[in-house]
Amino acid sequence: MVGEKLDGSALLVDEKLLHFMDQLELLEEKRVALNSLIEQGWLSISKARYSMGNKQVSALQYASEIEPLVCVHARTLDNGEVDFFTKKVEQSCSNETEKDTSSVEDIGPQEEGVRRRIKPKSDKTNKDACEEERSEKTPEVTPVRQKEHSPQQDPLKWFGILVPQSLKQAQSSFKQVIELSAEIATLQTAMLKTRQELVDSMKNKQALQEKIPAAQSDQTVE
Repeated sequence: MVGEKLDGSALLVDEKLLHFMDQLELLEEKRVALNSLIEQGWLSISKARYSMGNKQVSALQYASEIEPLVCVHARTLDNGEVDFFTKKVEQSCSNETEKDTSSVEDIGPQEEGVRRRIKPKSDKTNKDACEEERSEKTPEVTPVRQKEHSPQQDPLKWFGILVPQSLKQAQSSFKQVIELSAEIATLQTAMLKTRQELVDSMKNKQALQEKIPAAQSDQTVE
């Protein structure tokens, strides 16, 4: 019985080791591709700076408020591994803010019209109504500022309307870097789990090997 368990444990260790080596090889390939894309992206930016000028392609052209176009999310799978994936920011968020601002702008005139129909007689009530109207109009400044900046704006427009092809290639390279970074993070977490399973299998195999001499000695005594 101990010999059969030892054979099964040895087979499991071999399977875990081969799986770990495959993951390691795949991780190395993805890292090489990541470094190549980063180098290609920076080279394309250098070409764009050469054609447009150093001052035209720098941090000075960045927007005052920068919103991410892509977010990285993590989820736990059924087997316990963590999966990292990228997701584009949906444009519905900006539409919802526009709906909210339109509702605020629609409510304002209605309340103002109601106050005009009431027409209070005393001057004191008129002053109070004016102060209330001013206090209600002040929050409307915030929605207007939200409309000025669109989170879905293409970052290439920061550097002008007609940008060189090299700058577009740089953007494409760094977009692929984001996707590949999420894949590498997922693969690294999977490798950590496989390595832990390999260590546990080797400990189990070693424990079974230690039981074999004891079992053989019992048989000789009998």
